[in-house]
Amino acid sequence: MSIALIREHYDYHRWANRRLFDLAAGLGDGVTRDMGAHWSFPTLKGMFAHIYGADKVWLTRWKGSSPSRLRGDADFASMIELRAGWDALEAEQRAFVEGLAEADLTRPVDYRNTEGKAFQVALGALLQHVVNHATHHRSEAATMITLISGSPPDTGVNTYRTAVVKG
Repeated sequence: MSIALIREHYDYHRWANRRLFDLAAGLGDGVTRDMGAHWSFPTLKGMFAHIYGADKVWLTRWKGSSPSRLRGDADFASMIELRAGWDALEAEQRAFVEGLAEADLTRPVDYRNTEGKAFQVALGALLQHVVNHATHHRSEAATMITLISGSPPDTGVNTYRTAVVKG
């Protein structure tokens, strides 16, 4: 793992999130359609609010605080409101990641989860976790989008590298 790879992963993370978010935001009432209990979150809006909330709580932990809750679906009246929060979070997250040095990847991060349990994990592992976590929920969101309106755009890493990095 290197800081260059982490930065690329976060560039990819933002790109993939935006590809699906922008499509979902155009689905109107489809974003609040209850898709059932077999999903991590039953609506597209809820799924994207969770990705936002998780990214936000981890960034806050990396900076030394441990929030007692994640922001979620109920915290955002609309996809427009969620997008405004997301835009600000992406800028803050980008500045944090761009400010890291190689040595920071092994720095231990002490934090408490939302239940108050204490943990200590290397920052590099946590940085990887956040991107991987979002990949899981983006795959659920992509499937939900497929059920509502048809197949969403590809958000694979190779597509990102071809379209954005080499583009």
